Amino acid sequence: MTAPPGDDRTTELIRWAAFSCVLVPVVLLWYGSSLAGATGTALGLAAVTAVCRLLLRRSERCAARTAPEHPPDRAHHQEHHPAPAPPPGHRARGGTGAHRGTRHTGGSTPVG
Repeated sequence: MTAPPGDDRTTELIRWAAFSCVLVPVVLLWYGSSLAGATGTALGLAAVTAVCRLLLRRSERCAARTAPEHPPDRAHHQEHHPAPAPPPGHRARGGTGAHRGTRHTGGSTPVG
């Protein structure tokens, strides 16, 4: 029985995450962090890793279930599709930098 193509990548990702769960607390201890802090960090990383693993596996199962029987025609998907226009009533982004969307009542001189 062969594993699905995404299974290898997911397994490798989970292995690296588990390695980090061990490595990060060791580094924290090496640089003088408390044992309690390093333990808490290890437990937090382990919890996040477990949840990510669960979500990745669920995502793979859903993708495998909804995958079409025949792969889509590549030539059709390589055509250029222009970006859709914004819905009526919405303005496209304009302006530059931090001044976009702000109101200016006067010049650039300070008040006072």
